[in-house]
Amino acid sequence: MHVLRRTTVATTVMLAAITLGACSSSGSDSDSAKDKAPIDRANWPAKVPASGLVKGLELPLEPYLPSYADQVVVDTALRTLQTRCMSEYGLTVDLPRPGSNPPPYNNAVSIERRYGLSDRAQAQKYGYGLPKELTRSLESVEEGLSDIEVEVLTGRKKPEFAPPKGAKSSSGHFGGVPEPARAEHNGKKLHEGGCAGWSKRRLKVNEGDEGFVSELASTSLSESRPLKPVEKALKSWSACMKDKGRKAADPYRAMEQGYADGDGATKNAIELALDDIDCKEQTRLIEVWLKEESAVQKRLIEENKDQLAAIKKRMAEVLAAAKAVK
Repeated sequence: MHVLRRTTVATTVMLAAITLGACSSSGSDSDSAKDKAPIDRANWPAKVPASGLVKGLELPLEPYLPSYADQVVVDTALRTLQTRCMSEYGLTVDLPRPGSNPPPYNNAVSIERRYGLSDRAQAQKYGYGLPKELTRSLESVEEGLSDIEVEVLTGRKKPEFAPPKGAKSSSGHFGGVPEPARAEHNGKKLHEGGCAGWSKRRLKVNEGDEGFVSELASTSLSESRPLKPVEKALKSWSACMKDKGRKAADPYRAMEQGYADGDGATKNAIELALDDIDCKEQTRLIEVWLKEESAVQKRLIEENKDQLAAIKKRMAEVLAAAKAVK
């Protein structure tokens, strides 16, 4: 369920669902003042990378995905509608403020780590990890809400965030199929999909659009991997790593090694990350791979041009509808 935005990472290793930060029930004056304070955009992901080996680079499918800045506009409108909807059930909630907990990447393509690490300056500080301010987006929205608030907001019961005592993590409701919410609250019937579903219908959000483009991006990544220029560059990268005393068939394996002994930011992980990036620069791996994947994406765009044109049109319509919400 997407209460606000969920961004999916297309790379093999950094696959993760990214949601906006946790919220709590509140209606205090301090919360209201905080709501009116300007959002700090310092940690917002750039639309086009401004540093590293992917500086200034973009893949052809990216214009068919909403930028983070545009998504914040949409999410702000959704938050406004959801808060109003919840109040109709007698519930006052402080939902996450869009833009306050940005994800690491501008869109689902996540070009900064699509081919593994690409920014040496960041790797020198965090290895394969991420700055803490970019990991708050992984926190759950629902954990800070009461059971009834989750039901009214989502149209299903609140999941457990830890296995019941004595139960395995995969058993019971934890990690299972969400149960439907009660039919009504305070004498008012719950919306299908809760207030979140209702708000998306108001803006005519088509959640399948981003999924479709992300699937094309996943296809282009997998199809470009075995192409001869990429294979050649990967072998050169692997040989470079071997010269440095490392053993990895591709950058994703190196990333797995970086996370093997902790959060990816240990001294060993940082040293590995720097060797990884230096070998990428030496072999031009990212440059070669992006060129080959771009060609695959251009073909996929041509093959799906009508659907992609419709998606781009709907994106513009949703953004306009979001800007009209006051």
